[in-house]
Amino acid sequence: MTHSMPSLPYGQNELAPAMSGETIYFHYGKHLQTYLENVNRLKKDSPFAEHTLKELILNADGALLNNAAQAYNHILFFKNLTPQPKPMPYMLQQTIRFSFGTEKAFREEFTKAALNLFGSGWVWLAADECNRLHILALPNAGNPYTHGMTPLLALDVWEHAYYIDYRNRRADYVENFWRLIDWESVERRLTKEDVVLFW
Repeated sequence: MTHSMPSLPYGQNELAPAMSGETIYFHYGKHLQTYLENVNRLKKDSPFAEHTLKELILNADGALLNNAAQAYNHILFFKNLTPQPKPMPYMLQQTIRFSFGTEKAFREEFTKAALNLFGSGWVWLAADECNRLHILALPNAGNPYTHGMTPLLALDVWEHAYYIDYRNRRADYVENFWRLIDWESVERRLTKEDVVLFW
């Protein structure tokens, strides 16, 4: 199995000004491409040659694990985004309220996790086996699958994700992230209609 670049559901410049075309060019076009190339190279002629990215996250280690997780994380991150966000669908809205009390409390907790994660990593909205939602702040290439949870929403807080547009202003980047979320895609993963097992 060879992993190739996924297509974006929007144009390179369509997320501007919250996320510039230059950021998409480098972050999606260069960083993600490199992770996928590394995965293909590292797993070739290995026992993992036919593994999906999810299977690699759960079974590989070392460089192969790190590159597979970073590839998966980035794909989900970019699939989360849209230039035309719609209101949060009802089922997701109710699940968030059940798990966090209110949407405002969820947003505040998620933002706090993103701002307080030291160094590089990812902040996730993830679902456990009972569909209760959790916020995970994981360093480096961390992914909810290794915690027994399904990833729903990813926020990349590596500096390469925001430095072109925001320099060291992570808080501004996180604030604008909320304006780009495709809540319908998040709900599809919650309802298992899009569990992205094939990457």
